[in-house]
Amino acid sequence: MKNFWECLRVQRWDDHRYYHHSRINQTLHLVSAISFLIAYVLLFTDPVKAALIGWLVSMVTRQSGHFFFEPRGFDKINGVTHEFKEEVKVGYNLNRKVVLLGIWVAMPLFVYLDPSVLGFFEPYQNTGDFVHHVALLWLFLGVVGLIFRTVHLFFIKDIQTGLVWMTKILTDPFHDIKLYYRSPFYLMKGQLISTEIH
Repeated sequence: MKNFWECLRVQRWDDHRYYHHSRINQTLHLVSAISFLIAYVLLFTDPVKAALIGWLVSMVTRQSGHFFFEPRGFDKINGVTHEFKEEVKVGYNLNRKVVLLGIWVAMPLFVYLDPSVLGFFEPYQNTGDFVHHVALLWLFLGVVGLIFRTVHLFFIKDIQTGLVWMTKILTDPFHDIKLYYRSPFYLMKGQLISTEIH
């Protein structure tokens, strides 16, 4: 178990130092983390709302931070190229995220074109039903995306790496709040790039 927790620490540190230089990105991760925690609670009482918050608030803020605000050039702090970081990323790098988000964006169209979703649902009758179907598919996508990459890591790395990554993803909201709760204050002071990553 000691090795497991050390691997988790390393994966978290690599994620932070390689992919969270921007104070805007860090602040968006804080918003994402808080909304993910709300979604976690709602999972037990209202999975549809949980999925909508998880994808429309948490994932949009989190991924827009990575795609639009994180520097892409040579990382002078860590002495590596952006290409190197993408290659060694354990979880979903930007290319894999494009595929995942592409599926996410396509799901409402799929429900529109096939109201019964291959016979799994009663065909939607109104906007509320449509949103319900889409939200459940998004929830399914989140679970499948997590399991798929975890199992994929079992084969390309090892079982522990996959389990550590899954643990990291599920606990990221708690860890992100701990790391980035001061980021909005730095941002208000005009600091766009973190000076704390070394």
